[in-house]
Amino acid sequence: MKVAFISGTSIVNSTLFSAWEVRTLETPFGAVTYKCRGDHALINRHGYALPLPPHSINYRANIRALADLGFRDIVSLNSVGSLKPGIPPGSIVSCSDYVSLQQGPATFFDKELKGGAPGIANNLIPLLTSKLAPEFDIPTGKVYVQMRGPRFETKAEIRIVSSWGDVVGMTAANEADLCGEIGLNYNSLAVIDNYANGLEGTQIDFAKFKDLVKTNQERVNRLFARMLEILA
Repeated sequence: MKVAFISGTSIVNSTLFSAWEVRTLETPFGAVTYKCRGDHALINRHGYALPLPPHSINYRANIRALADLGFRDIVSLNSVGSLKPGIPPGSIVSCSDYVSLQQGPATFFDKELKGGAPGIANNLIPLLTSKLAPEFDIPTGKVYVQMRGPRFETKAEIRIVSSWGDVVGMTAANEADLCGEIGLNYNSLAVIDNYANGLEGTQIDFAKFKDLVKTNQERVNRLFARMLEILA
């Protein structure tokens, strides 16, 4: 099955894709480096050099590259913080909707009075969740709250947005918007690496965040390995 993956922090330290071929594609929005093997391609949204912070990622180039390569189905893995005590670190969920109010949406239509209908297709999620079970129990229908970054949210901000959704991150809404505009099917998988700042007594910073991501690495590697089997 021809499927592309977008990921970030969770694959930086993974050896699962070390043997995949590295290529670069020029797009009208800039060059994109990606890895590929057979019918699959992988983009590290933060890049393969110095990792770009979320607000500096070239989302338009990434999504346009996948469209130009002939992909229509995209599976995205996003590192997120939990906004709910019942969704602990180590969980994996799928989001079906999102909130993104801190910035204008990423768009391909800078000079046209038009825009795509927002949403997350999740056309592959029923297949993935059924085949990944019982090893991975992945609740669906969650709401992703996107914040601008690059800093983490204040405790006051988390108190406000915790009523808006289930998880908080900095990337998925931009990718979903662009996929919708260009006709790609965006599929959401979100790995909970931490409780959001202030939730359950958590105080989050980048040093703690990196440690939390490392604790999930083996589980993320296994998730990707199983998805590659299912989508072969």
